[in-house]
Amino acid sequence: MKIEKIEAIPVRIPLAKTFFGSSYNVASRCTIVTRIHTTGGLVSEVYNGDDRTHGPELVRLIEQEIGPRIIGESIHSYERIWEKAFATSIAAGNRHLSMAAIACVDSAVWDLIGKALNVSVCNLFGGYRDRLGIIAIAGYYLPGKTLNDLAKEMDWLRSVGMAGCKVKVGGLSPEEDAERVRAARDGGGDDFIIAVDANRGWSVQDATRFARLIERYDVRWFEEPCHWHDDVRGMAEVRRATSIPINAGQSEISAAGVRRLLDAGAVDLVNFDASDGGGPTEWRRAAAACALVGVEMAHHEEAQIASHMLCGVPHGTYVECFPDPDRDPVWTSMWANRPAHKNGIMEINQGPGFDIKLDWAMVEKYRLT
Repeated sequence: MKIEKIEAIPVRIPLAKTFFGSSYNVASRCTIVTRIHTTGGLVSEVYNGDDRTHGPELVRLIEQEIGPRIIGESIHSYERIWEKAFATSIAAGNRHLSMAAIACVDSAVWDLIGKALNVSVCNLFGGYRDRLGIIAIAGYYLPGKTLNDLAKEMDWLRSVGMAGCKVKVGGLSPEEDAERVRAARDGGGDDFIIAVDANRGWSVQDATRFARLIERYDVRWFEEPCHWHDDVRGMAEVRRATSIPINAGQSEISAAGVRRLLDAGAVDLVNFDASDGGGPTEWRRAAAACALVGVEMAHHEEAQIASHMLCGVPHGTYVECFPDPDRDPVWTSMWANRPAHKNGIMEINQGPGFDIKLDWAMVEKYRLT
């Protein structure tokens, strides 16, 4: 069964309100739907990423740069397909976009392999489990939001089936954000998972001070604590100074970038994002490297593909999502057959491939081209 045609659809959904992290804000939800058509009649149905600026350029890269190189390839030749796609990144002006485009194509290829074999991607990746803990990405900074509001938010997240929450920090002083973690712990309760994400918001000194202030709150991990310009050395220093595990990798765009984190002793968990970093094929390489040195795997967002990959390997941790419908209408509405989650556990769709079914009326409503 060979690749016959590739089409990519950029989607942008305006949000009802703006969400703030330590150094960014989000006012829309974007993604790319990739459909690879095969000579055998199978068609992929996957979506990847949340690039809020370059949707049309991603489509051009997929359809005009990568597509002509892989038309006619067998869908089972995923390594060769990946190498041909990766060749487009060598001279690219924006390698981040190139790797995101490769990720869209690679995810579609894995979806097709599963469909051709009537096997889920989870089982193709090892089939270690069929369910996984699910945590929310929430605890954003919002105008007028109080500590009591944050505590109530954690209680609400528990009520809608979340096992925990990754709370945004790094936008205030270490002392002020430590108070936010205290409020989150009080609101969620002792058995609610609390992780914190600074999005590279602090210096080594401030990140270390913050970590020591929150150690008492049983924090599952401290994600991307340090400014981008020297983050690997900085994270290694923070890791040596605290008992809280350090998580990073979402800002890397290759498995080689993950290896850099491992070589520096900078991380206890890696949340490499397959939708930004070349797709499931490259994620497998990063996961294998982490397994060899006892580092756990997480995944930055993208539950529709992350759930299969994390469940496939023994060292997968939690699926992440945005349960607030104002933050992610793709999660709440466009993913039409999203599997059930209850009491902090998400089931994994067991149909072939990624087993994603989309609300095509919604795709058509919000497509850019």
